[in-house]
Amino acid sequence: MDQLQKHLFRYAITAAIFTLVIGTTFYHFIEKWSWVDSYYFCVVTLATIGYGDFVPKTIPGKIFTTIYIFAGVGIITTFISVLIQRWKYRVQSRNSKER
Repeated sequence: MDQLQKHLFRYAITAAIFTLVIGTTFYHFIEKWSWVDSYYFCVVTLATIGYGDFVPKTIPGKIFTTIYIFAGVGIITTFISVLIQRWKYRVQSRNSKER
């Protein structure tokens, strides 16, 4: 696999994990949600599912959420794109070795 692709994947997965950790920590301390509920809210929000079972109640929580959505959705989308490219490259490499 190309070195650039390896580095890109590492940066993308690091950014995705960092985004989830920041959001989970923020909601745990500001909204006073449990760690699991905070993590769940972050995943549901960044996956753009938005069930509505958890909603930020504080002003800082609402402001953070708007920024978190704009930044986080882009980061998660980039991670998924890089993940798909990596998978595609591996399939193509395996197919070319079989020929």
